[in-house]
Amino acid sequence: MLLGKSFNGSTMGITVKFFANFREAVGQERVEVAAVRDVAALLDELVRQFGERMADQLYESGSKKLRETVNVLVNGRGINLLSGLDTKLKDGDVVAIFPPVSGGTS
Repeated sequence: MLLGKSFNGSTMGITVKFFANFREAVGQERVEVAAVRDVAALLDELVRQFGERMADQLYESGSKKLRETVNVLVNGRGINLLSGLDTKLKDGDVVAIFPPVSGGTS
């Protein structure tokens, strides 16, 4: 569910920041998502809200396997260093989703 509200009316939940092609797919820089238990459930909610274009960018064709080119960070740490798609989420967490980053010249 997107845009959860706390009892005092302020937004609560998990902040999801989108970069590059993910930002283009959703048409916004960030969203607030409430009531998800882990990264897998968060990605399912994003696909439900934003459709097939999001699914195509996140997952390998015809599967729920995250593309190797997708980077997901929870509070600045890659999910590959945590519990992968099973990484637990809680209110106040910040999740960033972006494609591979390369750059610079030597």
